[in-house]
Amino acid sequence: MYPTTLTQIARANPFSAPLFTLQKVEEPLQSHKGQRSRRLAAAATVDEGDSCEFGSQKYFILCGFGGILSCGTTHTAVVPLDLVKCRMQVNPDKYKSIGNGFAVTVREDGVRGLAKGWAPTFIGYSMQGLCKFGFYEVFKILYSDLLGEENTYLWRTSLYLAASASAEFFADIALAPMEAAKVRIQTQPGYANTLRECAPKMYAEEGLWAFYKGVAPLWMRQIPYTMMKFACFERTVEMLYKYVVPKPRSECTKPEQLVVTFTAGYIACKVNSNHFSGVFCAIVSHPADSVVSVLNKEKGSTAMQVLKRLGPKGVWKGLIARIIMIGTLTALQWFIYDSVKVYFRLPRPPPPEMPESLKKKLGLTE
Repeated sequence: MYPTTLTQIARANPFSAPLFTLQKVEEPLQSHKGQRSRRLAAAATVDEGDSCEFGSQKYFILCGFGGILSCGTTHTAVVPLDLVKCRMQVNPDKYKSIGNGFAVTVREDGVRGLAKGWAPTFIGYSMQGLCKFGFYEVFKILYSDLLGEENTYLWRTSLYLAASASAEFFADIALAPMEAAKVRIQTQPGYANTLRECAPKMYAEEGLWAFYKGVAPLWMRQIPYTMMKFACFERTVEMLYKYVVPKPRSECTKPEQLVVTFTAGYIACKVNSNHFSGVFCAIVSHPADSVVSVLNKEKGSTAMQVLKRLGPKGVWKGLIARIIMIGTLTALQWFIYDSVKVYFRLPRPPPPEMPESLKKKLGLTE
């Protein structure tokens, strides 16, 4: 009866198979306590060339550094498009389309005007990337530990969704102050041209509230998108190694693995664009993005007041520009992040395999 029950759970679970399987590994005696300690480690054999242990402090720090590079550089690269998107959201009568927005901006501010807000963008999204990717690795291992080896396998996409949502919660707190300054610089002509001018002025007018009043709409915008982004990518990597790549990942060279990563990011981006995740989340979360832009532009407003004033039609301004941004960023971020892992020789767990104990319970082995 027990195997039958497990079989029904496995079949009913739409999020079956985990990123990696975990097993308990006996560690050597610790001199400061004289006791044997346990920790969860990846079931994969660690290559001799790895620079650190999987799940170690160094591993998490370098993952966070990869997040800084992947998010900070890519978001800064699309500042001109982001600037036009924000202006379309807060002043749709003046900036009627993407092309018109670029033309008006260049006519009034010159080509250099397209780079307004690059500093808070780079700083803010670097901090967001640090927390998003670094904490994602932390929560993924933490939740795997709580679930246990078999449940981690059965509910692997649930694990991705929970870990990415938890990480993004903290990432948006880190992003909020710079996002507020960026929007103020980009959407209020004459207010400030640099972060050094903008931040003190905002603090003098509204105090710390000026930097964090948009954090709740940020959560509404970013958490659903990040959940889909991570889950879609992880599933795509699994499928590529299972059905497309003709040899196990352990036999692939580092450049070959990076090709798979970029391909997975690109496919995930296209799946996002055409079906469910990234651009679906862009559509679902775009009203919150519009609220963030208008809320950070104005003084003394609340999120609900802005939402009511924008109305059902106003919250969708700038949607096409945001979809283009998401499509541009997704594949590049994953490629840069995985390149950092390869460069620093970080351990990377292999595609998942069903634990032997679960195979026995399901009656798949004698």
